[in-house]
Amino acid sequence: MFDLLIRNGIVVDGSGKPRFGADVGIQGDRITLVGNAEKGEAKEEIDATGKIVCPGFVDPHSHADLSIFRDDHVALHEPLVRQGITTFVGGNCGMGMAPIQERYPKAVEEYVQMFTQLDFEKDIQWKTMGEFLEVLESRGLLLNTAILAPHGLIRLNETGPEMRYASDEEVENMANALDQALEEGAIGLSTGLQYVPGSQCDTRELIRLGEVLKKHEGIFTSHLRSYSNTLDKAIDEVIEVGAKNDIPVEISHIFWVPDYGRLGPYFRLAVRGLARLSKWWTVPIPIDQPIRNRIKQMMQARERGLRISMDVMPTTTAFTHMLAFFPPWALAGGSETVTARLADPEQRRKMRHSIEHAEMVWPHVGPEAWTLNLFRLMGWECVRIMAVASEKNRRYEGRRLVDIARERNTHPFDTACDLLLEEDRRILVFQSMAEPEDAFTERSMYAALKHPEVSIATDAILMGIGRPSHLFYGCYPKFIGRYVREMKMLPLETAVRKITALPAGHFDLTDRGKLEKNAYADIVVFDYSTIASRATFFDPEKFPAGIEHVIINGKHVVDGEAFNPEPKPGRLLRGGA
Repeated sequence: MFDLLIRNGIVVDGSGKPRFGADVGIQGDRITLVGNAEKGEAKEEIDATGKIVCPGFVDPHSHADLSIFRDDHVALHEPLVRQGITTFVGGNCGMGMAPIQERYPKAVEEYVQMFTQLDFEKDIQWKTMGEFLEVLESRGLLLNTAILAPHGLIRLNETGPEMRYASDEEVENMANALDQALEEGAIGLSTGLQYVPGSQCDTRELIRLGEVLKKHEGIFTSHLRSYSNTLDKAIDEVIEVGAKNDIPVEISHIFWVPDYGRLGPYFRLAVRGLARLSKWWTVPIPIDQPIRNRIKQMMQARERGLRISMDVMPTTTAFTHMLAFFPPWALAGGSETVTARLADPEQRRKMRHSIEHAEMVWPHVGPEAWTLNLFRLMGWECVRIMAVASEKNRRYEGRRLVDIARERNTHPFDTACDLLLEEDRRILVFQSMAEPEDAFTERSMYAALKHPEVSIATDAILMGIGRPSHLFYGCYPKFIGRYVREMKMLPLETAVRKITALPAGHFDLTDRGKLEKNAYADIVVFDYSTIASRATFFDPEKFPAGIEHVIINGKHVVDGEAFNPEPKPGRLLRGGA
């Protein structure tokens, strides 16, 4: 007898092969039948006539680990499950929750708080990666969870908030810390090379850490140093780390921003005009050629034997913290030093001059070297407030920085500095080249969205604060509904592989991401004719249409409108398992 039997579905199994009609039987946490159940009996049945039955979606780039240890994480992460996600990889962009070492405790605390706004002393009840993973398992998990060791945290633990290369001894200490984290269950190393402190490392440091990954068969992932004029060199660096160590590598959330500073202000105005025009008509200009070239670069590396992949977010509106828009030298030292700079008019003048004039020249290391000068690239108009720490500034969430500046009668840069001071530097922001989700700049993502070897990711950072990204509620329904069904960019079978077996295989998540006998019973049943995101940038907190059933390790979690998370069905996916 089956515990759960899905009858009469149209199976898209994640392999990319053509769909087929079949019943799917589940016993315990495993799939035991993909075929004809005939008169088979089950404790529970789902009639999937006319519906797509596929593996649960695997999100290769998430920050859900920043809240998964919280008592309220089930409520926070419900939007992920509602859109069909059953597994995520956390600890991305060099940012994570462990290991927490003792050498520079204040710097580590401030680094974590900048992203999370957590009460560090109250919420962080662990030191090592092993202790963190034990906390997760003891409290239970809604989703299957794999964790990367965060390079930024490991580096900050060793070098503190200084702007410099690490010494050989410090690199060896980082290698030892990574070795311990991998031994205790991390599946690889993530880097955030745009951000301080990751931006201050050199390739030598990364290659040495790659040697440790080789020992543990771990993966190297990278939020690159640049997504603009030196994007090709940033990818070459990741390729070098992977090739010298023969390890798999992942390029995180690929995108491209043209160097508007070199092209001039009129070019930026033209892009914004075309973005506004796209509400009625989109100019059919193939602006995805830079990404097309970078995918070609990836595929050429594959031909040389490198295990390399990349992921993309189906959005034109990314998100980060406000200090990512500031020159690296301005972030040197501890919080008191940074706060003093933000308050000093002369230091503000120097910072603004750096923003408006500093060149983005490879390799982007050193205090005055930019990795991604976002204000210069996209203009002061590119920023909207995502989340603040205080109630008094809550009214600014969702609003443009330039509009807040106009209201305050200050320059946008001074407004940014003032807000950072008011919020104790804890501000998350959205960034976009033009209008949020406009159809013109969306075209820059087309090459990645339709390529069969590029995964789809949410970059989710669900903390229960501020205005969430619409992707946290509808990333995968948007991908299938808009780009597959409506725009016909790629076949459904290819699309399902991009969000299931492709990321699961690259991250070596055993028996996940496929719908076959003996695989784990992570399954989504959806209506292909109606699946769509209901969430928009300006109204993000809407569950999607068309997702009818979600099953995690055999547990029927989403059943129509019903959400049944208890007992928590997720598993911790440890490295080497």
